[in-house]
Amino acid sequence: MKQTQYIILAIVAFIVLAVMASAVFVVNEREQVIVTQFGKPVGDPIAEPGIHFKLPFFQETHFFEKRFLEWDGDPNQVPTKDKRFIWVDTYGRWRIKDPLLFFQRVRDERGAQTRLDDILDSETRNAIARHNLVEIIRSQNREVQKTGGAAGEVIEEKLPHIDIGREQITRNIIKKAAPKIAELGIELLDLRIKRIKFVEEVQKKIYERMITERKRIADKFRSEGQGEASRILGNKERELKRIESEAYRKAQEITGKADAKAAAIYASAYNKNAASREFYRFLKTMETYEAVFSDKDWIVLSTKGDLFKFLQTQKGK
Repeated sequence: MKQTQYIILAIVAFIVLAVMASAVFVVNEREQVIVTQFGKPVGDPIAEPGIHFKLPFFQETHFFEKRFLEWDGDPNQVPTKDKRFIWVDTYGRWRIKDPLLFFQRVRDERGAQTRLDDILDSETRNAIARHNLVEIIRSQNREVQKTGGAAGEVIEEKLPHIDIGREQITRNIIKKAAPKIAELGIELLDLRIKRIKFVEEVQKKIYERMITERKRIADKFRSEGQGEASRILGNKERELKRIESEAYRKAQEITGKADAKAAAIYASAYNKNAASREFYRFLKTMETYEAVFSDKDWIVLSTKGDLFKFLQTQKGK
């Protein structure tokens, strides 16, 4: 009898626990809840954290995020207003503002992502198609400076003027898409263009144009370098000839002064006395013999010539 009572009490306790587990649910600070009965929402959304109750077995809870959620769009090939085909990759942030409307329209986050893809991709395409490429890339007007030339001078280059810019284009996309997204119980917090790139065919042409431009600049630098080298070499040759000419002139001046001084010394020595003059003539004649004759030479001289005089005098002695 007691065993039967225990079994009954255990069954009752299990039923009570099951009912309590089905009736009680906990909401934390990151969540908000919709309670449905037979698939239809019952009551207001629950956003306050804590312990809450519902009818067991008949009512069901649906939890949704209160935090900011991420939307990452698929890259799309879009033509710009100036007929440039580009890949545009966007991303955004959103949150569930009205969980009841959100549940009625898209049911869950997966459905929300699908609807966001449709709305945001469509508005992005429309915005890109209404503007030129330069406005999609740049956010403001500014002057770009680049250094070029052999002397390193700074060349200023002005980019095309833009009226709107990338930042304003994204704001316009949000402005257009926000009302449509709000009908889903969603608040669009932000949207940004993550990356823009040309399609492959256009990229090849751009790279070829960039290579050609760089080659042109390199050829310009080489030409300027060769011209500068030729100028330096010309200056060097001209300076070298000037230095050589100046050195030759100075050498000639020194030689002339030395010869004049030597001649003055010779003249002074020659005019001192007859013995000195005779010795000078003898010395010069000997130098002439040494310069003119060798050991193997045969000479025929006149006895009356000056060249033979000292040989004849030497022989007579």
